[in-house]
Amino acid sequence: PALVRSKATVRGRRSIKGGGAGAAIGEGRNRLVPSNAIVHSSMPELRKDPIVGRWVIIAPERADRPNAHLRAQHEPDEGACAFCPGNESMTPNEVRRVGPGARNGPGWTSRVVPNRFPALRVETQMRRTANGLFDQLAGVGAHEVLIETPEHAQPLAQQKLAQVLGLFVAAKERIIDLSRDLRLRSIVLFKNHGVAAGATLSHSHSQLIALPLITPDLAEEIRCAKDHFERKERCVFCDVLAQEFEQRVRVVYESEGFVALSPYAARSPFETWILPRQHRSNFEASELHELEGLAEAVQTVLRKIDVALEKPAYNFYLHTQPLREPLSGYYHWHLELKPMLTQQAGFEWGSGVYINPTPPEEAAAFLRQTEV
Repeated sequence: PALVRSKATVRGRRSIKGGGAGAAIGEGRNRLVPSNAIVHSSMPELRKDPIVGRWVIIAPERADRPNAHLRAQHEPDEGACAFCPGNESMTPNEVRRVGPGARNGPGWTSRVVPNRFPALRVETQMRRTANGLFDQLAGVGAHEVLIETPEHAQPLAQQKLAQVLGLFVAAKERIIDLSRDLRLRSIVLFKNHGVAAGATLSHSHSQLIALPLITPDLAEEIRCAKDHFERKERCVFCDVLAQEFEQRVRVVYESEGFVALSPYAARSPFETWILPRQHRSNFEASELHELEGLAEAVQTVLRKIDVALEKPAYNFYLHTQPLREPLSGYYHWHLELKPMLTQQAGFEWGSGVYINPTPPEEAAAFLRQTEV
């Protein structure tokens, strides 16, 4: 039998056609739902794969986004932009604002608002359930949008340094605030720039998702970092930085406080990591001068990528220690940046092993020599 969503999740969508005798028929009140079908809630939830332990967010509301399931080859014609000044009513009420003017009105230089189509919701009640072998967790969390600038056509690489700094100051403040919710365990700050990288709006913005679990990638990094620290009593990230400084073949950019490098086992062409030179496990513990150094490093690397690679789409995301954990000697927060130059295909999906056609040494040399 077909798995049919509840009426709340099929607002305005076309009904299932064909599919045999078990398919749903018609729309709205006239839909026929088999008596043994599983009816799903419209609220987000987390499901755990019982074989490999991987968590997946099931977020039906996300399907209501414009072009949610389309892969456009160009920037969409957005019409009225919800992130432009004067259109504040098109977003949920802001949770943070910088600049003059009334709350939820124009005059701002940056804003933070809840995502209109959230992957997780902070108002959801914490609940763990089991359905036989399958584990399920209520979709507790937060999903916020950090609108970096009031200028519609100003990507992060071209913004004033103060605007880039404002992004990371806002991220720090929101992480500290959300960490007060004891249900939340980890946070991911990320940016999708360009349609190929998953952006659905061209107005420059980043996003932040807080989760009730430690994400698998972060958990694996922490496990390996702890193992290295227990054996050698040193941070593995600091050891990597020491070797990269000695060899100097994968360093893209360096300043007094930060280093950008192409990792030795880069998963994709021109993948770049940005790390603080001083050991620091928690991003939110960074001081203002450290965030200033991060903003300069990020802007410089993005400008190099724009010039060298003709303004590709890209993603970046922050890896930092889980919420409320004390400063540690084994973990080192960092930002990972990935230009969208290749696609994962059958081998990558089937094996979990990446194929990178560009040696990181060549990528680093190319970016290092690019003048901006």
